[in-house]
Amino acid sequence: MKERLKKLYNNSTLAIKIRYSYLFLLIPILLFSIFCFYNLWKVNQNYEDMITSTVVASEFSLDFKKDFDYETYLLLVENKSIKESKLDNMLSEANRVVNGLEEYTVSEENSNRLNSVKKYLKNLEIYKERIEQNLIEGNKYEENIEIWENDVQIVTSLVQESIFQYIYFEISDLQQLRTEYQSSFMVMIVFLIIAFICVLLLILFLSYFIPLSITRPIKKLSEVTDQVAKGDLTVRSNVRSGVEVSMLSDSLNSMIDKINELLDQVTKEQIRLRKAEFQLLQSQINPHFLYNTLDAIVWLAEAGEQKKVVNMVGSLSEFFRTSLNQGKDIISIREELQHVRSYLEIQQVRYQDILEYEIHVPKELYNCLIPKITIQPLVENALYHGIKNKRGSGRIIIRGEMKESFFLIHIEDNGIGISEERLLQVREGIWHKVPTEKDIYGLYNVNERIGLNFGEKYGISIESIYGKGTIVSVTLPYVKEEN
Repeated sequence: MKERLKKLYNNSTLAIKIRYSYLFLLIPILLFSIFCFYNLWKVNQNYEDMITSTVVASEFSLDFKKDFDYETYLLLVENKSIKESKLDNMLSEANRVVNGLEEYTVSEENSNRLNSVKKYLKNLEIYKERIEQNLIEGNKYEENIEIWENDVQIVTSLVQESIFQYIYFEISDLQQLRTEYQSSFMVMIVFLIIAFICVLLLILFLSYFIPLSITRPIKKLSEVTDQVAKGDLTVRSNVRSGVEVSMLSDSLNSMIDKINELLDQVTKEQIRLRKAEFQLLQSQINPHFLYNTLDAIVWLAEAGEQKKVVNMVGSLSEFFRTSLNQGKDIISIREELQHVRSYLEIQQVRYQDILEYEIHVPKELYNCLIPKITIQPLVENALYHGIKNKRGSGRIIIRGEMKESFFLIHIEDNGIGISEERLLQVREGIWHKVPTEKDIYGLYNVNERIGLNFGEKYGISIESIYGKGTIVSVTLPYVKEEN
């Protein structure tokens, strides 16, 4: 008999199987009803737990201010030593209670109050540490008294006030919810019984009319969504079986079109943003550089150095010719090196006593592409932050290094170098996109433009030893200039 039923089920159509499935739903519905009753009882228990948590919060608020203020006073009058003080334990216990209360509250306002309490506790920790530090240093009793009166007592009052507010609103919400819950409990029971009967009748009704009209179009829609989930945004749905499914199909197509539009818009906006940042950086750098260079030209002319004036004007002209470069953002290594050479020739006239430079880049790399004005900001950093901060003459060496699938441009200087702590800050600013300082922002901008044009695996890296010098390396792919 069992094998016969199994064979009959396996040979049935999908619609008949769905009808069987509706009948099998009776058992899950029964289990669901039991589950609902159980959860209603459990929710009631949870409300009791939340009331208990409010009581705990009340105890915390009543005792914390008095105890913490007194314990702090004992510490600052040296009635207790730092090791004997219970302030750390009190703060830890307070934080534990607040963290526990966060798990119970469902009110956004009360969550904000608990966050405020956590901030206040953190401030108390800071004040405690300041008092302890003053005790270690000695002869700062009045300062400690001022911290205790103007900081500690005010913050503990704020903690107490916030907890009182928390308790008040938590109890108000709980009482309201409890009243509503109790009044609707019987209604829910009746609703579940009625819903059970209605669902049973509905299942018997739908089992004859709905299955075939649902399964086939849903399967087609599922195939389309699977393709979209895999990243194929070229697919479209052509399901026209039923009004609702047709609307869903049209909505799915509209969603895919909107995703495509948003992706294109985001890409364009990112490119536009990076270009705007780059142009802003240029507008900040070029005028300052131009003013200094023109001042140097005037000085040379007054000194009768006509040949140097001619050379410097030529270098300046070449520098800005490459900077503009008909609006192109990507240029060849040859053009970039000419741009850097012009810059260094100008700077060498201004800093002839402290600046020497060398450029050693293989000619095989001359036709490779690089974002415009990539090397010059790095050379400028080497000059202003490395060589100028070191006594004596300095040297900047630009070297090219060829690898199997990429090449590197090294900008090396023998300047003051970077300390280990500062080097970590610079790397963090470049790679984790937190350029908070102007000098780091220049390096960040160069790294961002390289990544934007060639991919995130390309960019700049920095190695430095304080007192000896710095090497900034630019990693780029072998992308050749089109003839």
